[in-house]
Amino acid sequence: MRSPNTARPRHSYLMDMDGVLVHEENLVDGADRFVARLTETGHPFLVLTNNSMYTPRDLAARLARIGLAVPAEAIWTSALATAQFLAEQRPGGSAYVIGESGLTTALHEVGYTQATTDPDYVVLGETRTYSFERIARAIALIEGGARFIATNPDPTGPSPAGPLPATGSVAALISTATGVNPYFVGKPNPLMMRSALRQIAAHSESTVMIGDRMDTDIVAGIEAGLETILVLTGISDRASAGRFSYLPSHIVDSVADLVDDISRASRRDPVSHTA
Repeated sequence: MRSPNTARPRHSYLMDMDGVLVHEENLVDGADRFVARLTETGHPFLVLTNNSMYTPRDLAARLARIGLAVPAEAIWTSALATAQFLAEQRPGGSAYVIGESGLTTALHEVGYTQATTDPDYVVLGETRTYSFERIARAIALIEGGARFIATNPDPTGPSPAGPLPATGSVAALISTATGVNPYFVGKPNPLMMRSALRQIAAHSESTVMIGDRMDTDIVAGIEAGLETILVLTGISDRASAGRFSYLPSHIVDSVADLVDDISRASRRDPVSHTA
C-alpha cells in the first residue's frame, strides 16, 4: 500500500467517528492530536456517522466527555443528510418518522412537518425503542402510497449489552411486509459523501475519506471520487480488506499516523483559513 504522504492534495478531510476517533466509548490513541492538528492548520473537516439518533450537539458533548474537541458544526450525521435530501426532493414536505431527536430535529430544521396521515414520506431512523405499533403504522402508510426513506442500512448497532437491531433490520421487516424497498441515504451511499463535501465547500479531488469499514466508509469514498484511508482501529483489518474487490488508497494503523502528514501538506500547499 502506498505511503500516506501522497502527491494528491489534501485540502479537506472526512472521517468516520466510531472506529476512527473513538472505539467502544474510548478515545482512539492519537485522535485528539489528529483533530487538533486539523484545527491548527485550518483544514476543513467533518466527522461522519450513520447514527441518526443524536443531534450534532449531543455527539459533540459525547466526544468532549472523552477528551476530543469537535464542534457540533463539524459533525455530519445520516439524519442531517436525509433531511437535506428530502428538502431538495420535496421542499416543505411531511413525514411519518420512526426515530429519535437527531432525526426529528434535522427534519424540523429543513421545514418538514410530522404527519400520521397521508405523509409524503415514511422516514425510518435508529431508535432504542422500536414500537410494533409504529412499525405497523409505517407499513400501512407505505401501502397507502407514502415513499419509504431510511437513514442508513446498518443492520445492528452497538450497546453495552451487545448488538441491537438497527435501521437496516427494521427496514428489511417493513420491506418484506410491503414489497417496497427504502432509499438509504447514509453510507455506503456516496450521496452522504457528496452532501458532506457541499457542507464544507470541498472538492472530491482534494478531499480524503478516513474510515474503519471497507463496506461502508471506503466504498462510499471511492464511489464519491475521494482518496480513501483505512485505519485498523475499528472493524476491518489488513486480511479482511484484501478480500474486497476494491482497495483503499492507503492503510494505516490509526489516525495518529496521519498527524505529521497534515503538517507536511500544510507546508507544501497552505490552506486558507477564510473558507
